[in-house]
Amino acid sequence: MLSDYLHYALLIALAIALVTAAITDLRSRRIANWLTGGVALGAPLFWWASGLSLWPGVALQFAVALAAFAILAVLFALRAMGGGDVKLLTALALWIAPLPFLQLVFVMAILGGVLTLGFGAWHIMRRRKERLAIPYGVAISAAGLWILSVHYFPAAGAAIGLTA
Repeated sequence: MLSDYLHYALLIALAIALVTAAITDLRSRRIANWLTGGVALGAPLFWWASGLSLWPGVALQFAVALAAFAILAVLFALRAMGGGDVKLLTALALWIAPLPFLQLVFVMAILGGVLTLGFGAWHIMRRRKERLAIPYGVAISAAGLWILSVHYFPAAGAAIGLTA
C-alpha cells in the first residue's frame, strides 16, 4: 500500500520535473543539471516502488538508457541536439519501460518537427540572422507527459480522452 503511494508520488514528481524542464528550456534554452540529475537519481526509488526486479528489469532500463545516451551523444557531437536534451532523455530512459520509451521517442520526434517548423517560421518572420535555437526540451517533456498519462496514469489519460 505504501509503495503504491510512493509509486504515484514519484510519477507526479517526474511530471512536475518535465513541466519545469519544458518551461526553463523555452525561457532560456537550458535544462538545469540539478533537474536532470534529480530525474536520474529518482529512478532507483521508482524501480523499488514499482517492484522492478534487478534482472532483467533494472538491467534492461540501464541498457535502454545507455543506448539512448550513445545515440544522443552522436547527435550532440553533430550539434543537432543540446546537452540538456541529451541528459533529460537519457534520464527519462531510466524511468520508462522499453516499448513505451520507443513510443516516447516517436512522439517526441513528431512534436520536435512541429516545434522546429513553428520556431523556424517565427525566426524567418522576424528576419533573424543568428542560428535558430529550438527548445527541444519542450518536445521531450510533452512526449514524456503523454507517455505518463497513457501508460502510467491510465485513469488520468482516460479522463482527458487519451485512452479508451
